[in-house]
Amino acid sequence: MDFRLEQRIGAPLPHVEAAQTDPAFIAELASLPKIGNAELLGQHREGDVVEQEVRYVFTGELSSAVRAVVDPKKITWILESRFDGAAHHSHWRILPDHYPDRLSASGTTRLLADGDAVTRRVTQGVVKVHMALVGGRVERAIVTGLKEHAEAEAAAMERYLTRSDG
Repeated sequence: MDFRLEQRIGAPLPHVEAAQTDPAFIAELASLPKIGNAELLGQHREGDVVEQEVRYVFTGELSSAVRAVVDPKKITWILESRFDGAAHHSHWRILPDHYPDRLSASGTTRLLADGDAVTRRVTQGVVKVHMALVGGRVERAIVTGLKEHAEAEAAAMERYLTRSDG
């Protein structure tokens, strides 16, 4: 399932860009609903490029149909990202810790200045769930969850940047 998400973040683009790879901000993501326990596993910087891996745990509710084929305690994954600060662009993919044959997800995120004090974050990607009968429903649920998480993350970023003065 292809998807596109967009958020407006009330902070200048350079501040938003810096926050997305700031270990202190990533640690704050652990408290977000449904997708939490963010843990920075690794980060490598070379010039304008930052590569990082963050582990997440799904903490939301699952339908009985999904629970019949997936253990809720095993819905953990690594978000592997490559940020290009010069291009204000990143590539990412989700690497499931369990059930890697059942899920693939990847995409890109662009940061666009919208005036001096607002950044538009545009994410495009694809989620594919390889499960008979429930795959399409699970894909829609994942995309809904990604949208909710992106909105909660944008709000958390605004709070973080306000507290830290960018």
